Amino acid sequence: MGTGGFLAEPEPSEAVEATYAADIADDGYVMNLTRVWAQAPPVQDAWSALSVEAAETAGLTFRQKGIVVTALAAAMGDAYCSLAWGTRLARASDAPTARAVLDGTDEGLDDDERTIAAWARQLVRDPNGTTAADVDALRRAGFDDRAILGLTAYIAARIAFSTVNDALGAIPDAELRAAAPPAVLDAVTYGRAATA
Repeated sequence: MGTGGFLAEPEPSEAVEATYAADIADDGYVMNLTRVWAQAPPVQDAWSALSVEAAETAGLTFRQKGIVVTALAAAMGDAYCSLAWGTRLARASDAPTARAVLDGTDEGLDDDERTIAAWARQLVRDPNGTTAADVDALRRAGFDDRAILGLTAYIAARIAFSTVNDALGAIPDAELRAAAPPAVLDAVTYGRAATA
């Protein structure tokens, strides 16, 4: 059984049980990060609603979400989301492409995908350092201003999610490690080590 990082197991409730049941239905086990967020299921629900709405506003495909989250998680040094989304990106493309996004070389991405990966990393490293030229690059990549807002809000929501997980000690699940291709495992040398 996983743990909720530095937090105690949440008090039992219908909301907690529903949260755990959703993980079991989707993944076959309760993720360690879910035990963290289960302390306040309405907060998790609010974050999820923001994340989904922002991604839809941006018009992101699953592959684009994989690029964005993998790039920002690696830039943050977040092993949990790097393993989870690096593996998803590997499935949506291939393992060398996922590795390249984790490493920041972005080989295997087209120019538009490189632009959104760079935007995600910029928001992690220095959101005050963005310029009108960066936004123009997003426009050239096919995003209108509404979609640019959605993309930026999605990235910000994902940064917040990773921050909560990392700050509260959520350890990547052994199941995530077992599911990750070797190229992803080799790239994720930072953050908290996965459970055995």
